[in-house]
Amino acid sequence: MRYLQEQCELIYKEEIAKGVFSFTLKAPQIAGKASCGQFVNILCDPFELRRPISIGGFDAASGILRLVFEIRGKGTDWLAARNEGDMLDMIGPLGHGFPLLDESKKAVMIGGGIGTPPLLPLCRHYGANATLISGFRNASAVILEEDAKAFGAKTVVCTDDGSYGFAGFTTQALEAELANGTFDVVYTCGPKVMMRKVAELAAKYGILCYVSMEERMACGVGACLGCACKTKEADGSTAMKRVCLNGPVFEASEVDLT
Repeated sequence: MRYLQEQCELIYKEEIAKGVFSFTLKAPQIAGKASCGQFVNILCDPFELRRPISIGGFDAASGILRLVFEIRGKGTDWLAARNEGDMLDMIGPLGHGFPLLDESKKAVMIGGGIGTPPLLPLCRHYGANATLISGFRNASAVILEEDAKAFGAKTVVCTDDGSYGFAGFTTQALEAELANGTFDVVYTCGPKVMMRKVAELAAKYGILCYVSMEERMACGVGACLGCACKTKEADGSTAMKRVCLNGPVFEASEVDLT
């Protein structure tokens, strides 16, 4: 079986920004098999379809899983109302995660808003060799900066209104980092327009780049074909691949980000 179904206890809940929640769960089976960039699919009663949530942290030894999500609709609103001690029915870990280089390599991660959580486990892997660039609307929306710092990562926070950190786009901050440093790999998750520019910058500097695609999902296991994205084939043709099964992580050159 590629994935597991597990009843997981919510042991810690925190609203880390308005409408953004961090859940810590006892999930020994899923945490024991998780890797950076994968996700889980959560049953949100009374809704028939599960909700996909990126894995924001995991520890196989302790069996702990961390999820960070934003309220986006009725399902995540229901999820945000759960309390410590509640049990959640989860399927996971799902999808193909981020390929990891040796931890001695230098990595830069670019997250747009709620696309930042799946990049946090990469900060843990690369430690002081990681640079996390994250972008938010304003200072009150900033999340996970201190978490990344706790792993030793350098952090660059960008805000649209300039109320905190760098005033401007994450891609502007990325270009400055690439111009002044040497990196071995780029990882990104967030709005497609941002990831397209990130991929262009990585190609400009000749750096390997991985993108984590975000598409609406139903089954989460490759059966319904609802989350397909356009990919580029070696012969120049295009194909549709399932984000939940073939992704969510792809090498940037594989996907059509237009």
